[in-house]
Amino acid sequence: MEKFNLPANPRVLIFDIDMTLYTCPEYAHEQIDCQIRHWAQLKGYQVDSARAMIADFRRKWAAEHNGQKISLGNLFTSFGVSIETSIEWRKTLFNPADYLHRDEKLISALSELSKSFYMICVTNNPVEPARKTLEVIGISEFFPEIIGLDTCMASKPSKKILDAALQKANDYFENLGETGRKISYSDCISIGDRYDIDLALAIELGMGGILVSGSEEVCNLSDILL
Repeated sequence: MEKFNLPANPRVLIFDIDMTLYTCPEYAHEQIDCQIRHWAQLKGYQVDSARAMIADFRRKWAAEHNGQKISLGNLFTSFGVSIETSIEWRKTLFNPADYLHRDEKLISALSELSKSFYMICVTNNPVEPARKTLEVIGISEFFPEIIGLDTCMASKPSKKILDAALQKANDYFENLGETGRKISYSDCISIGDRYDIDLALAIELGMGGILVSGSEEVCNLSDILL
């Protein structure tokens, strides 16, 4: 776990989902590979050739962007696959129940955090499969709002996505009757497993950041934040 510029009194925790709120490399890999297989089928490519094309694009993109990583949704747009199309694929191709299960330790940890923070999920998947993932793990109740690929029609890293999460947080506190001060970036911590995708922009905008390797480290967040 790595910490970056944590605010003294944070009020909002913004969580990535995949490989952050669960630890299952097989499912994380399948979410990417099933889309590549589907794309290969539609284009008439051999699957291995399609994988090689995607891997080659990633390498070239990273070399041109100081080693940064690119999300699959953003990558696919360079191959003529729109964000709208990616959304439809992800709604039908993913089945988290085939890979994930209820996580009692994580449920307990998030229950404690939810008493002190407003928590929201921000994901590059559409809201529908993201919600299914949270339900399978047993943590859906802690995240009444999800900002997904279909919320802003944008893939992380994107300021639009973080702005949407910030607005949801402000709506929440306003509904509680807290109208004195709006939530700002400096009141938030972004938590995810990929620095380039989940944290870099958030930190640049003034949020804190916590880089985790999976749900086991999320379970230890109370040691840092409470």
